[in-house]
Parts: sequence; structure tokens; C-alpha cells
Amino acid sequence: MLVDSHCHLDFPGLVEDLPAVRQRAKDAGVDLMVTISTRIRQMDKIIAIAEGHENVFCSVGTHPHNASEEKDLTVEDILVHSPHPKVVAIGEAGLDYFYDDGDPVDQAAGFRRHIAAARETGLPLVIHTRDADDDTAKILKEETGNGAFPFLLHCFTASRGLAEVAIELGGYVSFSGVLTFKNSPELRETAAALPKDRLLVETDAPYLAPVPKRGKPNEPSYVAHTALVLGETQGLSGAEIAKVTTDNFFRLFSKVPDPRV
Repeated sequence: MLVDSHCHLDFPGLVEDLPAVRQRAKDAGVDLMVTISTRIRQMDKIIAIAEGHENVFCSVGTHPHNASEEKDLTVEDILVHSPHPKVVAIGEAGLDYFYDDGDPVDQAAGFRRHIAAARETGLPLVIHTRDADDDTAKILKEETGNGAFPFLLHCFTASRGLAEVAIELGGYVSFSGVLTFKNSPELRETAAALPKDRLLVETDAPYLAPVPKRGKPNEPSYVAHTALVLGETQGLSGAEIAKVTTDNFFRLFSKVPDPRV
């Protein structure tokens, strides 16, 4: 069994053909998916997708690109959705300095609001960080000092140093199709160095299709390719890495019922 811990089933390229997308995922051994919120004001759409499919769950949050758009929202606006049985995570939130989308001040404020929600609910915070290693580490350290909260660094492409900070603070690290790219040897070295019990896999579909599917729209079934490469970095077989990452998923996303039990 594999889990796609981060995809966007509401995005063009996936939402138009969800039954076929889910069937291809099932055929590839991907039995669960978490569709990730990027705008709290669009939660009705996200929840409807999760409610309509037994093996799909979702998060609640504002992507850093949309932080300025939703800067008026409060922690309570996040918390109001958290009791829903299909809402199993907070985010994605964090810092992205690669693109000029979302004022950095608004991103940081939103990041801290989402941390507060994760701390209060016990749901894992899905963190988006790009070209913001130092500030991400600084906020994680400061906020952990105010009280621990579960989290993972999703679609990890940052430095080994940030990964080690996350692990030290009790967090997890999730790898996407970028891990399989020819120009990602340093990322594979980082993956090889991390403890097995903190690793997850994802697609971030419809983006970042892994080798050998590069150039195509990504989808949850393709997480199997990323898992195989992650297994290679750790010296594990496909079956072994599937079990490791799935065990880790259910430990972190503890609200999701484990169908294996």
C-alpha cells in the first residue's frame, strides 16, 4: 500500500476526471490520497471532493502564494473546519521567496497562524518552503519553543540543514517527483541521510511528474515511481519503502483511519 500524502485533486488536469484518476491510483497500489487546500475560502470545494470519495482526505489552509489574499483570516477561520472527519491536516502554509506572490510579512504571519491551529488541533501542519530555509528554520524553532506541534516539510527540495532542523524538532520530510530528476543528486543524498521513520512520499499533482513520466500532468498513481527512488536511496525494496512511508503517514496523519488494521 502507498499513500499520496499531497496532491491537488481540485486543480485542472485532475478534477475533470477524478474516477479515472482514482482507478489508476488504485491499480498502482496507491490506496489513499490527501488533497491539499491552497485557499481557505475554497474549502467547500475541497471538502466536497473528499466527501465524495472514501479514500480521499483533505487539509485546510492558505498557500503562501495566497497569503496576502487571505491575510484577514484568523486562526479561528482555520479551526472551524478542523472537526470535519475528512479534514486531517492544516495547510499548506509556509514561506516561498522564489516567486513574487504573497508579501513575505503576510506569509510569515499566515505561517504562524497555521502553526497555532496545528498546535491546538494536533493535526499535522503541511509546510511549503522554497528559497526560504533560514526564515523557515527560525520560525519553526521559535514556535516549537512555544509548544510542540506535528508537521512535515512537503515536496522537499531545500538544504540538508533544514531537513535536519525539521527532524530535530520532531517533524517529517516528504519527497515528490523532484527526487527522481536527473539534476537532483544532492536531494537524493539528503534523502539517504534521513531516518527512515520520518520519510513520506507525495506527488504534488498535477505538478512535478516523476521520471519516467516527466512532461505529463502528474497524478497520484505516479507516486509509486518516487517511492521506488526513495527506496533506492535508503537501500530498501519497493515493498519495504511502501511499508515505511505508509506507516509514517498513519503515525503523522493520525486522524486518518488505517485500513490495514
